[in-house]
Amino acid sequence: MNTDPKTMSNPDFTIITPSFNYGNYIRECLDSVKRQEEVSFEHLVIDGGSTDNTAQVVEDFTHAIFIQEPDKGMSDAINKGFKLAKGNWVMWLNADDRLKPGALSTVKEWAESHPRSDILYGCWNFIDEVGSFKRRMTLFPYSQNMMLYVGCYIGSTSTFLRKSTVIDEGHHLSIDFKYVMDGEYYARLGHIGKTFTYIPHVLADFRLHGGNLSKRNYSDQSVGGWLALQKQFAETRAYRRSYGIRLFSDENLNTLTDAFLYLIYRALKPVMKLIYKFLHGPT
Repeated sequence: MNTDPKTMSNPDFTIITPSFNYGNYIRECLDSVKRQEEVSFEHLVIDGGSTDNTAQVVEDFTHAIFIQEPDKGMSDAINKGFKLAKGNWVMWLNADDRLKPGALSTVKEWAESHPRSDILYGCWNFIDEVGSFKRRMTLFPYSQNMMLYVGCYIGSTSTFLRKSTVIDEGHHLSIDFKYVMDGEYYARLGHIGKTFTYIPHVLADFRLHGGNLSKRNYSDQSVGGWLALQKQFAETRAYRRSYGIRLFSDENLNTLTDAFLYLIYRALKPVMKLIYKFLHGPT
C-alpha cells in the first residue's frame, strides 16, 4: 500500500485541518492522524496565515501537506480542502482535536459494509484544554427534525463524507455561516436526501477551551458578546426556516412553533438514546 500522501492518487481518506494560530494544539492533532493504521490517507493542513509556531510544528510531520494562504474563515479553509481532496472519504479535523487510535480503520470497515451511505458519523469524547477526558457523547441514527429543532448533535470531528456523492456534487460549506456552519451543512444534506449512517464507536476527541468560537459567545457578557450570541442563534433560525417546518407567514407564530417542537424533540432525545442502547447494546 502506498502511504506517501504526496504521490497517492486515490487514498481511503482525506483529512482536512483548518488552522489559524493553534500551534499549541496542532501537534496532537497531527500525531493522532499519523498514527492511523491499515488505511491510506492524505492530511491537508489549510492555514489562514498563522503567526505562531504552527508552520514549524507541521514541518515535523512528513505525512502532512501544508498550505498557507489568506482565507475568509474556517468554512472557506475547509472548502479549499474539499476542492483538493483525493480520498474516497473526506472529513475535517479541527487543529485542536484528535482522532482516536484505529478510528479510520473502523470507518473504512463501516463504509465497506454500508455502500449506500453518504455520511458516516460516530461518537466522540469531550476533553479539556490539557487533553483530559470530560465526558462521552453517544448518539443515535440521524433525525432531521432533531437536527433542526434541538440543534446540531453530530460532531464534525467524527463525521466522514463520501467524496463521490457529497463533495464531488458540489455540496460544500456555506461561508455565510460563521458559528453553525456544520449544523447548516448536515441539515442541508439531510434535506436533499443524503443518507446518514451512525457508527456506535468513539472516533475522536473534541477539545473544549476558552478559544472555542461558539463557547466563547456564551461566556462573553459584553455588548459585543451578546451580539455575537444573537448572530449565532440567528444562523440556526435561518437554516431551520430553509429546511424545516414553516406553517405561518407571521414569523412570531413560527417562532412559537419552533419552541413547541424544541420541547418535543428535546424530550425525545434521551428516549431515542435509550431505545438505541436497548436494541443494540452499550456503545
